[in-house]
Amino acid sequence: MATTLLIVLLVIACIALALFILIQNPKGGGLATGGASSNMFGVQRTGDVLEKGTWVLLALIVVFSLAITAMSKNGTVGATGSKIDDHINKTAAPSPIGSGLPTKSTTPAATPAPADTTKK
Repeated sequence: MATTLLIVLLVIACIALALFILIQNPKGGGLATGGASSNMFGVQRTGDVLEKGTWVLLALIVVFSLAITAMSKNGTVGATGSKIDDHINKTAAPSPIGSGLPTKSTTPAATPAPADTTKK
């Protein structure tokens, strides 16, 4: 449950970071374009807010990622077991070399008859 919440928060932070980056204009235009004479969304003020927001969202993404990783190292993530984990656990261990060959008879072969050493 906690992992799902962290993943959802991570996705939201990533989307927000993408929006913050797309809104910014490196030449200072950004949100200040529009011809309004008020300085409420001036170039400097908008740039500061967007830059600070970008850094905050970046820090949140790092924290969420580290938290998810730490939880997975402890074994809380994926504790329910997945089909892939079940398949890996069910896979038979490879057999030793030569064990797949047909087995030889365990009874010793008949000893050959002694050779005839008499000369004729």
